[in-house]
Amino acid sequence: MSGVVDPAFAAVAEEFDRNFTARGEAGASLHVLVDGRPVVDLWGGVADPETGRPWEQDTVGVVFSCTKAAVALCVHLLLASCEIREDMPVTQVWPQFGANGKGDITIGMLLNHSAGIPVLSEPLGSGMLEDWEYMVGRIADQAPFWRPGERHGYHPVTFGFVLGEVVRRVTGSSIGGFFASEIAGPQGLDFWIGLPPEIEPRVAPIVKGIAGEVTTTPFIDAALHQRGSIPNLFVFNSGDWSRVGVNTRAGRAAEIPAANGVTNGRGLAQMYANVLRGPVVGSLGGLESALAHSMPVSDGLDATLLMRTRFRGGFMLSMDNGAHLGDGHSMRIGSRAFGHCGSGGSIGFADPELGLSVGYTMNKQGPGTLLNERGRALVDAIYRSLGQSVPPPPAPPEPQIEQDQR
Repeated sequence: MSGVVDPAFAAVAEEFDRNFTARGEAGASLHVLVDGRPVVDLWGGVADPETGRPWEQDTVGVVFSCTKAAVALCVHLLLASCEIREDMPVTQVWPQFGANGKGDITIGMLLNHSAGIPVLSEPLGSGMLEDWEYMVGRIADQAPFWRPGERHGYHPVTFGFVLGEVVRRVTGSSIGGFFASEIAGPQGLDFWIGLPPEIEPRVAPIVKGIAGEVTTTPFIDAALHQRGSIPNLFVFNSGDWSRVGVNTRAGRAAEIPAANGVTNGRGLAQMYANVLRGPVVGSLGGLESALAHSMPVSDGLDATLLMRTRFRGGFMLSMDNGAHLGDGHSMRIGSRAFGHCGSGGSIGFADPELGLSVGYTMNKQGPGTLLNERGRALVDAIYRSLGQSVPPPPAPPEPQIEQDQR
């Protein structure tokens, strides 16, 4: 383990170390800022177990759905500049998207996962996630699984392509290019959607996940036994990128904006810290206020994950399903915090009440839908070091909406 830690956050360093000694961590990075000041900057372990290459300060890796936060920030830049509106139909910039009953889907519905197009119905071939035109064409043809806006369900892959295509049609730039020129470049972030070739030597490949007891959940049961259901299509019709392409040059060079962002703990934490700094990042200065006061929350039974989820403005909010499904299906952060988890357990988030920004990434996948015990231990220790306990999220709204088993 290398890096620096403010003594007040010694408990965080202890948990980071314990992830390696007791929780199966391979390589990882953790960065924590309070009011823009780094208080934890740690990295350690092995970037590539096959070669023994160590995880260095500048090591980066694929962060899966943590990428969705970067996409959301791009959209919020366009909202802030009034180039698009939250209530604007997607068809206003992408007419073909309106096919098969999608004409009323708005930008806001895409951001809060209520658009009704979480998965694709027809089979998706090998390597297709790397083909932008193919994917946006398929999504444009897809019929909604529910009446848009009437319920919500996590859009694991389509989220990035639809919002990325909106950005492309408004700005003329791909989502990866826009993120690089408007956010990552000006802010000096080591964060890419579509990795440049010169960064490849720094990448930690994704390695086989940590073994553990598999707990049956409604999502797993539907995925395995309810053919054609949303969970089943999520698991078995999302292409082969996560299994085959994730550790290839082509799979990292492509722009898969819901999943293949490449960064590390420092890049994630600094991205969120810059949102909290307000005027430093220009038109993103009002984002925290918009997330707290004006943008609608999707809250309740998720039609994809079949557990309670909470989304606002493209970000995950605090979720606690531990009492019913176990901690691997929870993300307990502050009541006004916003961020996003990634497959296997990575996380980035900001808590404006504490001026807190956090980024945790790793190469060895862990169990659970949201945070597994490694990330949970780190987040809990960060809050304890600030003298805080994380309050539970508010009670879910009633009634909860039942899943459409189409």
